[in-house]
Amino acid sequence: MAGKLEPLPGTGDIWQPEVSEWVLLERTAQEVFSRYGYGELRTPVFERTEVFVRGIGDETEVVQKEMYTFEDRGGRSLTLRPEGTAGVMRAIANRGLGQGEECRVFYLGPMFRGERPAAGRRRQFHQVGVENVGGLAPAQDAECMAMVMHYLEALGLEGARLLINSRGTAEDRPAVSEAMVNHFQPAIETMCPDCQRRLATNVWRILDCKQDVCQGIISQAPSMVDLLSQSSQRFFQQVCETLDALDVAYEIDPRLVRGLDYYEHTVFEIVHDGLGAQNALAGGGRYSIYVPGSKKPVSGVGFAAGMERLLMARESLQLSTGHNHAPDVFVASLGAGALLPGLQLAQELRREGIVTVAQTEERSMKSQLRAANKLGVKLVVIQGEAEIESGLVMCKNLATSVQEECGRDQVVAWIRKSLEAPAPV
Repeated sequence: MAGKLEPLPGTGDIWQPEVSEWVLLERTAQEVFSRYGYGELRTPVFERTEVFVRGIGDETEVVQKEMYTFEDRGGRSLTLRPEGTAGVMRAIANRGLGQGEECRVFYLGPMFRGERPAAGRRRQFHQVGVENVGGLAPAQDAECMAMVMHYLEALGLEGARLLINSRGTAEDRPAVSEAMVNHFQPAIETMCPDCQRRLATNVWRILDCKQDVCQGIISQAPSMVDLLSQSSQRFFQQVCETLDALDVAYEIDPRLVRGLDYYEHTVFEIVHDGLGAQNALAGGGRYSIYVPGSKKPVSGVGFAAGMERLLMARESLQLSTGHNHAPDVFVASLGAGALLPGLQLAQELRREGIVTVAQTEERSMKSQLRAANKLGVKLVVIQGEAEIESGLVMCKNLATSVQEECGRDQVVAWIRKSLEAPAPV
């Protein structure tokens, strides 16, 4: 029976205190991204399958192997979102974007991919991401990268490295593809089956392969920027110059392509040594993406960061929110007649901002103190029927074992004073 109660492989329950770490990621995103003029957008967790097939690209690993797709009662093909950009772009297209208008949004939430679970990679995983849609300026790309590095800095993630490259435009791709085919063709028989297939279907995907058997050949591939047109090279140069002006450190990775077909011009990835071999923390770039019903692609720039990976990186640096999730006070009640007054006192304390748990059924003093200890509570406020009648309350500090009697109207002051006192050595 226990096995049936466990979460499915690649998913998990999230309890306190870990939940506070997730809340930190979310609140920091809201705080940092809003400074750059971004507002939050929440899209459905499932969409029509064509949103992702057309948006992401039908030759990508995500579309071919990893999507959770099902048919609804009306016979429509629906897919749990495997990434955030396609759904965001669908929402923006549905709402409409005026000529010359710029839309800045960020999103948070679960994504779904049917891949083999591993450290930092789940079938239900979570992303925080942004999209800046409607403009086509190198400075936009640089600002987006500056923002994600700002976010990581706010999370305390020292040691994150920004890798950048350019994929150029659609007009650059025939020349780049030809050069890549010429490079990989002589050695293709020694490469993995996926790369052998990609040589004919989408040679760019070979550069994104992580198989050890392919890495040596990939590392010798031509530098992509050198194969681009002068205008594309100029665009990339302006991105780099803007990053320099914004004092954002970066490294040019000449074979970085990212795994989705909608990217053009700038692509980037952020890596962190605290993640081990699979060290990608976040990634993104400029894209040109089709949405259902659109006759021409919509351009934008954005990124997504895996929230599980952000937590792993923070853990590698021994960072923590430091939140103590134990209640401040336990209200113990002696006798049936003290239960309701105990609940009333607890409610007053909560309205004063004091985290309080109250006894709700008649139990012995010993069992109530045991419950308070189990919760990690520092202070216990005790009321019996006699105390209620006299207007007095017994206050006990479990950390120091000090116990004193207070007037009913002095309880809040005693609690605040006790909570501010240093813990005993």
